[in-house]
Amino acid sequence: MMNKLEISPEHQHYNHRLLQRILEPELMEDPKQVQAYAQADFSEPNDHFMQHLNALVGVSGFDGYALDLGCGPGDISCRFAKIYPSALVDALDGSKAMLDYAESIMPSELSARVRFIHGKLPTVSLSRSRYDLIFSNSLLHHLPEPQALWHFIKRYAGNGTRIAIMDLFRPQSDRQAIEIVEKYAAKEPEILQHDFYHSLLAAFTPEEIEEQLREAGLNFEVERISDRHVFISGTIIFK
Repeated sequence: MMNKLEISPEHQHYNHRLLQRILEPELMEDPKQVQAYAQADFSEPNDHFMQHLNALVGVSGFDGYALDLGCGPGDISCRFAKIYPSALVDALDGSKAMLDYAESIMPSELSARVRFIHGKLPTVSLSRSRYDLIFSNSLLHHLPEPQALWHFIKRYAGNGTRIAIMDLFRPQSDRQAIEIVEKYAAKEPEILQHDFYHSLLAAFTPEEIEEQLREAGLNFEVERISDRHVFISGTIIFK
């Protein structure tokens, strides 16, 4: 495993310095890539995300409108809808191939409450103007310009809207990125291992995310919740 995954040429001479961000393709549209991602075992990080999301929503339940940004194959959207049977979920993704797959595997009993929407931040326009909850798992690192996410959230949030974002954070070195891939994706197809590696290189550090939030005027908490994930949460308060 990993015999074809080598240190990125951009970092070969800087492996002991702070790892700089390297962009990856914003959308997953290659059919093989979509299939590998959709069929991969993300149960552990998705479970972790749902635990934090459920804690944010609270035990009293949720009966409003939720927006899932970068929904991918729809696992989180469907999980949320199952847990909260009164919730209505709009699930947005820029990859038509990914949404086609999500539609094909969505349980029929959720079709009336989960709506998949094809569109790309920040230009997509949604039919609803406000959502009660906005969440996202692993979208931020795909964006060339991170403010696209934070401005989009402000655009579709109302006073009291709760926000839950989970994403990868960039390791300190290229070698550390490879070790993370070896630890968590050893049994996955080679295409997924490479995507995971490049996603780690494209991710932001927690400190960079905190600076993004200050720039956007958002007072959210940024918490490292694993050796590779950061959780960003808070409530929109308009003064």
